Amino acid sequence: MERSEPSELLGSAEVPVGPRLPDYGGACVTGLVPALLEGPGNPRGWPAWLPPEVGEASRALLLVLDGLGWHQLRERKGVAPTLSEMAGGPISTVAPTTTAAALTSISTGRPPGEHGVVGYRIAVGGVPSHGEILNALRWSTGSGDAQRRHHPRTFQPCVLFGDQRPPVVTRESFLGSGFTAAHLSDTRLVGYRDRNGLVTAVLEAFSRGEAFVYAYWDDVDRTAHEFGLGERYDAELSACDTMVAELLNRLPPGTALVVTADHGQVHVDEKLLELPSAVTSLIDGQSGEGRFRWLHARSGGEEDLLAATTEAFADVAWVVGVNQVVRDGWLGPVVTEAARSRLGDVALVAREPVAFIDLAEHTSIHLIGRHGGLTDEELDVPAVGALA
Repeated sequence: MERSEPSELLGSAEVPVGPRLPDYGGACVTGLVPALLEGPGNPRGWPAWLPPEVGEASRALLLVLDGLGWHQLRERKGVAPTLSEMAGGPISTVAPTTTAAALTSISTGRPPGEHGVVGYRIAVGGVPSHGEILNALRWSTGSGDAQRRHHPRTFQPCVLFGDQRPPVVTRESFLGSGFTAAHLSDTRLVGYRDRNGLVTAVLEAFSRGEAFVYAYWDDVDRTAHEFGLGERYDAELSACDTMVAELLNRLPPGTALVVTADHGQVHVDEKLLELPSAVTSLIDGQSGEGRFRWLHARSGGEEDLLAATTEAFADVAWVVGVNQVVRDGWLGPVVTEAARSRLGDVALVAREPVAFIDLAEHTSIHLIGRHGGLTDEELDVPAVGALA
């Protein structure tokens, strides 16, 4: 496997001062569920970034296609004609641009700084050497299942879906997971096994008179991780487009179908960077993921770690201390004490198509497509809609 040098991956001579941040107060995934549940009568008004016809509908389906970034969709109009012709445009997801944080922000309507699911691999109980790392998607640590030690609805305390308990259609294998308990537990869960099962479950929910249904499909993300943004990705996107067209044809007339995503993708493949000894000698461990690493400093070494990491990676990444991350609102305008305790000391956020290696992180496949960072390709997701 190739180990690239940062200087080989320099994108331009001019290094940006900082990343573009999520639009938490405007066009952001945090505003989708509140808008769809409250409709045009909500006190904040109907958001201009959602098609007006959606707000006029008496029923709505919110379909989340995990991993479908706006830029990936826009570049594939011929592959996804139905999605491409729907009204709407790009909105931002959250930071980090990762499934656990973003899906929780969609269901709660809150940024990660409030709901506390601040990434994929989260430091709990202090620095890694004295605590442990929680894999939020598996809700496990090195000691196994963590639902008893880190109860999902205590870990993530925010109200879900405005406390309205809508039907949620998700993969059957996810129903009993800790992450599902954290971001979907206060709902009526309906499981499916395949794409046809998702369509059937959605249609059955509306046939019972439901006004709002949430549905989730994860294979766009899974395909990008395993195969990158090539032919297999296009085939999966095409199948999703066909599914969307079928839903529009079969949903009750006048139902609004809104499609969004939790993040986009970057084709990284073999461009993996190791932390040099000048950095590893100063850390007590890592959390986060390959394109948004949290480095946890040894006691009293925060400033030295920030300087060493900047020296090593400023040409391919944004390197920012935790205080600045919180102050500048990366995780939202509010960061609770619990959320703050789960962050590291230095954020190492890829700007170029690279990922940073953590030997303590194990994956079942080599990840070709990745996300987590704050590039436009990862941050921009669709918010498009049409009436059945």
